[in-house]
Amino acid sequence: MRNPFVRYLIQKISWYILAFFVAVSLNFILPRLIPGNPVSVIVNQMATGGVQSDVLERLYSTYMKEFGLDKPLYIQYFNYLRNIFRWNLGTSFMLYPGKVKDLIGRALPWTISLQVPAILSGWIIGNLLGAFSAYKGGKFDSVAFTLSLVFSNIPYYCLAIVFLYLLAVRFGLFPVGGGYSFGIVPTLSLKFIADAIYHYILPYLSMVLVAIGGQAIGMREMSLYELTSDYVNYAKNLGVRDERIIRYVFRNAMLPQITGLAISFGTMMGGALVTESVFSYPGVGSLLFTAIRQSDYPLIQGCTLIITIAVLTANFLVEIAYGFIDPRIRAVQLGER
Repeated sequence: MRNPFVRYLIQKISWYILAFFVAVSLNFILPRLIPGNPVSVIVNQMATGGVQSDVLERLYSTYMKEFGLDKPLYIQYFNYLRNIFRWNLGTSFMLYPGKVKDLIGRALPWTISLQVPAILSGWIIGNLLGAFSAYKGGKFDSVAFTLSLVFSNIPYYCLAIVFLYLLAVRFGLFPVGGGYSFGIVPTLSLKFIADAIYHYILPYLSMVLVAIGGQAIGMREMSLYELTSDYVNYAKNLGVRDERIIRYVFRNAMLPQITGLAISFGTMMGGALVTESVFSYPGVGSLLFTAIRQSDYPLIQGCTLIITIAVLTANFLVEIAYGFIDPRIRAVQLGER
């Protein structure tokens, strides 16, 4: 195949398919390493209601067969793979007879609406701040760099806890949790949208400030390197306006930050899920936390599968864009001369 970009594309697709199958296998194995049998938990809860032992035994056998846990582990694994390609994520143990794909379908829009704006706005603002801070220097750079360093080193959930205590519990400026107020029916009315935005602010701020800090530091370092380049000194001597020089610096320092965008999707995906649990936000994070606590295998597998697909897709698209933008990446990957 003579086209270098096609070879680069096929190579990346092959690696990501392999990574997907490894992730899916771990997705099946890891929940089963959690101590305890979820069916036993269900039956024991029924036992507290005075149900007779023979009835409990029949219930146990029925649930084991219903959820496929009576089969050998390797058969469960192949059934799991087959069901994935049919987009059948199974039935939740604890929310029976709720289908996992329906439960995730209700939670996923909340997670997407929270994370995607936080990731993109944090990336854009952080890069602009880093480039301007490096060029401006002086007191502005010192303050911006210090604040960025502080926020970038705070875990998402820690900042979420601080905001929750100070702005919600202590001063009562925002609600302490949830995606909307109790008693409000989710609709496209202005009342519901305004209430959802009111609950949205704290989780969003706790993630976007960390994202801005990390991106600003990376962009600042790359911009400082670019500012010492010959073309910048030459442009200054020619009297080129500062705004145009910043644009040139921003473009050349941008390529590593595109990779940083993919990394931010991966790292924020993990941290943001914990943030959702802190604020009891009705997204995939809160759903996953509940599933882990109750050893709900199908729900755990469904949530982590969605996370895996999101992270791999984001990294794949950014890598392809990176290879398309910078031919040097293809040259290194494919050994071009």
